[in-house]
Amino acid sequence: MKLTLVVLDGVQALDVAGPLDVFAEANRLLPEKDRYQTTLVGGRPDSVMCSSGMEFKIHCDYPNFNAESDLLLVAGGPRYFDYQPEPAFVAWLAARARKAGRFGAVCNGVFLLGHAGLLTGREITTHWDHAERLAMQFPDANVRPDKIFVRDGNLFTCGGVSAGIDLCLALIAEDWGHDLAMKVAKRLIVYVRRDGGQSQYSPYLAVGPDEDSLVSKVLRYVTDHISDALTIEDIADAVGVSRRTFSRAFAKHANVTPSVFVDQVRIDFARKLLEETDVPLKTVAFRCGFRNATQMRMSFSRQMGSTPKQYRDRFRPGGEGR
Repeated sequence: MKLTLVVLDGVQALDVAGPLDVFAEANRLLPEKDRYQTTLVGGRPDSVMCSSGMEFKIHCDYPNFNAESDLLLVAGGPRYFDYQPEPAFVAWLAARARKAGRFGAVCNGVFLLGHAGLLTGREITTHWDHAERLAMQFPDANVRPDKIFVRDGNLFTCGGVSAGIDLCLALIAEDWGHDLAMKVAKRLIVYVRRDGGQSQYSPYLAVGPDEDSLVSKVLRYVTDHISDALTIEDIADAVGVSRRTFSRAFAKHANVTPSVFVDQVRIDFARKLLEETDVPLKTVAFRCGFRNATQMRMSFSRQMGSTPKQYRDRFRPGGEGR
């Protein structure tokens, strides 16, 4: 299995090391004839400089690499979303990807695929912070910002940094089956595929550094009264604004309505209880302010893509998921 990993200066170290370690662990479990033969291809000979200052030795620079690839992946970097690759690299990448059996990108390496004209009409994702920019820059693509990774035919893309591990485990599962992917995941102490999308931590992503902001005040109040049956009027009164002003101002700053935000905070508290305790699901629901376990299950499934029981079974081995 010939794997080509494209790495340019400014690459995120984990976008390289994560996939390399996943495939290296798979190779330890595969017979020699089936192992992944990885080639690091850079923009210049000898080495590539990561955004962190770390250097990776590469096997070949792209002008001198024309071998066929069963799988070609482009690693991302913090500034790749505004990177303008040289025309020679764009032409090379387009030709190599089209000849590869499968191709894709880790994080915002997808922008390089876009410059190479490889995203038209395709469903893709990237890091949540760059998704809007990706959709604007390549409007002919269908950007799915809340997906950890997306497969569209022979094209694979994923969210940021550690999502590259999720992507590579999925590729291994496709190549050699779920059992091998599971063994690799256990060796790396990660999950074969995390449930839910990138928005699962959104209550905290929505809160900026200003502790006196409206969103921060709401988060503190909701957190302190998580088990209460909160209304919009309750929260507006607590932060000292009218309901009409509150709903409009909050949605502007948090990018979600107050009711959705409260639901997200409740889900986050439920996740913590499911991960750390064995209390029954009805108790989890009560402590987090849901009317009953059924309401919690509906909200949980909508936001996380799994039921509370499935989540507990995944993140608390041995939990009874009651």
